[in-house]
Amino acid sequence: MTMRSKLDLSECPDCLCLASRRAARTITRGFDRLLRPHGLRVTQFTVLVMLMLRGPLSIGELAKKLGVERTTLSRNLALIESASWVKIRPGDDARSRVVSVTAKGRARVAASLSAWRKAQQGVAAAIGPSGVNALQALARSKPG
Repeated sequence: MTMRSKLDLSECPDCLCLASRRAARTITRGFDRLLRPHGLRVTQFTVLVMLMLRGPLSIGELAKKLGVERTTLSRNLALIESASWVKIRPGDDARSRVVSVTAKGRARVAASLSAWRKAQQGVAAAIGPSGVNALQALARSKPG
């Protein structure tokens, strides 16, 4: 008897981790499609909005608030800094840097907010109120 015949993998195609990753990519593509005419990706939009809501933040604080790795955030910050949508200045110590949104970044968010709302409403309609609640609850939960 082979190892394969001993394993019951029948549940694996319904893996919730895989499904959530596929869903996240689908959702991201939808937001990106609607934000593209405004020169933004949803990852950039969320960085700008977070800074508008919270004010200047260190890169570490911003990464934590967004739930992303610092290296991923640094790549996104480089792009939006080159567009002059954020300003990055030295922090309290030599290693830290503080990010703030610029007037140009605020204007970009204002110009693209209706597209973001359309994407948000489309996803909410697709997953329904219970899906929205479940997704938001999962996003607020602690890993592990």
